[in-house]
Amino acid sequence: MTEGFAEPEKDGRPGLQAIAAVALFAVVVGALWAQKEFVHQKDTAAEPAACSKPDDHLPARYVSGARLCKALNRPDLPVLLGTSHEVAQAAGGSGEWLTLAGGKKLAEPEATVTLKTYSVKLTASYDDMTVAEAAGLLTDARRTTVLGHPAVLYSSPTFSIGFNLGGGKASTGPGGTARCVLVSKQGKDDGKGTFEVALWRQDDVPPDDMALVRVAEQVLPTVPGWNGH
Repeated sequence: MTEGFAEPEKDGRPGLQAIAAVALFAVVVGALWAQKEFVHQKDTAAEPAACSKPDDHLPARYVSGARLCKALNRPDLPVLLGTSHEVAQAAGGSGEWLTLAGGKKLAEPEATVTLKTYSVKLTASYDDMTVAEAAGLLTDARRTTVLGHPAVLYSSPTFSIGFNLGGGKASTGPGGTARCVLVSKQGKDDGKGTFEVALWRQDDVPPDDMALVRVAEQVLPTVPGWNGH
């Protein structure tokens, strides 16, 4: 038997690796965490998965992966995604440092919740790039607002990882497309941090932008650091 899932590519966005703002967009793959969680994922008829023990290594001034997971793994998440009959199969968060070229480190706490149809990732970023500057680096960016905050919608390729549960071997390959919304933490685009919600499907069908925005609108106000003004 083989278990498979998809993750957004780390370097699927042109021109971002050379700049410090790569942390805004990169959805860093936690392959070891994913292998552990997906091998033991729950059946959809079971109780929803609780957030696993977080792997947090950031100072207290940053939002933790555990807190992001708590905000994202909400009881109504399947309803927001339009898959009300499903439950969370796996949920977890982490808080790590992303080391850029030149040795600069940026905090990158994140959380992921996976259901049968969708996976959702929530990331907090702490660099100085504005949403407008980020939009200028993306070929398919669409400027919008989320709860009155400046935001940009864009696509990111994914790759798939399959696990052969009998032989213990893993295989990788191209996946579908993730849809992402990058939102300023403040009511103005002042470069004082962003949150990003990424949504992708297990069957590689293009995700629903309306579902993505619904999740962002409900989840982001519950995350520490969100400024509703």
